[in-house]
Amino acid sequence: QVQLVESGGGLVQAGGSLRLSCAPSGRTFSSYFIGWFRQAPGKEREFVTAISWRGGSTSYADSVKGRFTISRDNAKNTVYLEMNSLKPEDTAVYYCAAGHHGGSYSNSFEYDYWGQGTQVTVSS
Repeated sequence: QVQLVESGGGLVQAGGSLRLSCAPSGRTFSSYFIGWFRQAPGKEREFVTAISWRGGSTSYADSVKGRFTISRDNAKNTVYLEMNSLKPEDTAVYYCAAGHHGGSYSNSFEYDYWGQGTQVTVSS
């Protein structure tokens, strides 16, 4: 069992930046690929970005390309989501997830473990 803990959410003005972190509780997740998803009020959870277990492969939703960057430091057992040029439409609860067997990394069903989420609010 892998328990994931997100941190770094908060309130920021449009155009600002935030860095989210995701770390497992109790074990390493260096052999898992990690994804970030988000869910805005009244909307379905959507894929944001993902990174392979070695960090050599990443993918991004079109809506965040060029603004968000995912990275991982397996020595620190942490995955980061750097979010720049934030927009009000980025407001959502952001979840990190870990999977062991995947394909595109962009589907929720590819992930085995999920964090509780961290709120990101971007004011206009």
